[in-house]
Amino acid sequence: MILNTLLEGIQYEILEGNTAVEVDHIAWDSRSVSNKALFIAVKNTNVDRHDFVLEAIEKGAIAVIVEHDIKKELPKNVTVIKVKDSRKAMSIIASKYHGEPMKALKVVGITGTNGKTSTSYFIAQILESLRVKCGVIGTIQNTVSGVEMKTKKLNPTTPDSMELQSTFSEMVELGATHSVIEVTSSALAQDRVYGCEFDVGVFTNITQDHLEEHGTMENYKKAKLKLFKMCKNAVVNVDDPFSIEILASSSCKVLGYGVNKKCDFQAQDIKYNNSSVHFNLKHDNKTFKVELNVPGRFSVYNILAAIASCNLIGFELEEVIKAVKEIKGVPGRFQAIPNNKGSLVIVDYAHTPDALKNILMSVKEITKGRIILVFGCGGNRDSSKRAIMGEIAGTFSDYCIVTSDNPRKENPIKIIEDIEKGLMGTNCKFEREQDRKQAINRALNIAKPEDAVIIAGKGHENYQIIKDETIHFSDEEVVLSYFS
Repeated sequence: MILNTLLEGIQYEILEGNTAVEVDHIAWDSRSVSNKALFIAVKNTNVDRHDFVLEAIEKGAIAVIVEHDIKKELPKNVTVIKVKDSRKAMSIIASKYHGEPMKALKVVGITGTNGKTSTSYFIAQILESLRVKCGVIGTIQNTVSGVEMKTKKLNPTTPDSMELQSTFSEMVELGATHSVIEVTSSALAQDRVYGCEFDVGVFTNITQDHLEEHGTMENYKKAKLKLFKMCKNAVVNVDDPFSIEILASSSCKVLGYGVNKKCDFQAQDIKYNNSSVHFNLKHDNKTFKVELNVPGRFSVYNILAAIASCNLIGFELEEVIKAVKEIKGVPGRFQAIPNNKGSLVIVDYAHTPDALKNILMSVKEITKGRIILVFGCGGNRDSSKRAIMGEIAGTFSDYCIVTSDNPRKENPIKIIEDIEKGLMGTNCKFEREQDRKQAINRALNIAKPEDAVIIAGKGHENYQIIKDETIHFSDEEVVLSYFS
């Protein structure tokens, strides 16, 4: 592709060479550069890829895009383009390089502290039941019709713009007509989805998280708001106070969903049990009975968001609600593991204060016995939420075992002590067990029939990060091994 074409719509200055060169490949990592590549130097928090421009040229880059001058002298036969923001330029270039694949898809983007993964899975499963081929980009894996994609998943949730556009392109090649993507605050703040246009933008909720990155809750909120500047329609949880700011700043059509307030999609007369939820959906002065075979209070909000999104992109409400009955659970999200003890054993990804509170309250509604909680907090992440989560754990559980999550480079005992500061102000009995496997086994040992054991924090993850080492570890596997 001619560089000229890739640069359309971008303001730039030619520092060297010309833009009529043919580009065979685009890259922002010098290690993946091949002959006749366009190398885009992006400045990250920890790495400034301008430092690798010369290395990229030596590997065959025929053109480079920079934000600032390079200290080293570059070969005269290489085209050098200067832009104001190379990250934003990269997003536009990646889309053009892959043939603007989003134009061939109806795309739903979901943002919020909790519920993104479950909501995306619910939407995808509804669409598949309606014989629509749908792609999913998210935390667990990137798929089309449930089959993992070939494009390598490098980022835990929302990909960088090059990987993102490549993934959309593969979806189109595989025949997908729709896509659902989890859009994190990090992705929005770092312009990974810059230039994208979403058919529907979904807001689930917002509570304290990622302050190690954003600094303040205000910055966190501002990042979330970006999504609603780039979507045609919005679906918003009106029970969350932040919805007021979205409604005030959004210029697109906005539909509300919730439980406590009157809105476009409101759940009423909710009934919970340990395998499902049932409720009446009020919409447009009509009432529809909804049955979801996924338990939990938060599942009501997630399915409301999914129903509203599917309706907004053109599907009749009656057929959407009928498809809801076919939905299965999401790995690591309120995942009940069968056992011969008669206890309710749940593995869940809850790793924020709000998510932990939600799962504890949901389990309390369906459990006759005690709630035994196993959880920890991640290292090198927002430490201020640890005591908060400890207090929530102590308030809503009967017994708590504090353990390691992904301690990373922090001292695991120090993380546990931070959590215990919140627990000490409650009446909950607790103990510490740094070894996560032993902590899970301890909880399963003391559980009696009709008790519930909640193992929170890691969900679908099959690894633990300890210092610089990533080891295989799965909460689900530990539980299955215990009962085998």
